[in-house]
Amino acid sequence: MGAAIPDTVLARARQVRLLVLDVDGTLTDGRLWYAEDGRELKVFHVRDGLGLKLLQHHGIAVAIITARVSHALALRARELGIVHLYQGREDKRACLSEIASALSLPLSACAMVGDDLPDIAAMRSAGLAVAVANAHPWAAAAAHWHTQRRGGAGAVREVCDLLLLAHDLSAVEQARWQ
Repeated sequence: MGAAIPDTVLARARQVRLLVLDVDGTLTDGRLWYAEDGRELKVFHVRDGLGLKLLQHHGIAVAIITARVSHALALRARELGIVHLYQGREDKRACLSEIASALSLPLSACAMVGDDLPDIAAMRSAGLAVAVANAHPWAAAAAHWHTQRRGGAGAVREVCDLLLLAHDLSAVEQARWQ
């Protein structure tokens, strides 16, 4: 990881048992792509996907909350083994609370990654709020930590690496891939 991570952020990250992600602008670069036939296309970063699989391997749950509905997202979530996928949910704070309750987790054990106004309430409710590097300034102001990478360009992997580091799992994963 690049810059030094503040101890307060590491302390929050140590508590995380659930990582919750926005999609457009976080897992993607925020642009909406439409094919000639009207199908929506999304581009996902492969490093984000591996990071999410690593977290799940170590027992950290992953959830996705988005106001939009996308078949491409459903395919990607299935590919990554993400079972907590909530599409068409405008109230992300309420959805975050529902997921945490269903998993018997306090909100302090949840991390929320976002980039824009619809994410702010959920970010403020989570124990660890993260904004991607190119987040809207209001969303960035609600974050405890900011990625160096932009949404859709490996920002989610940075968050995954932060959580692995905070849970003392970085060396385990490095050794596993030697």
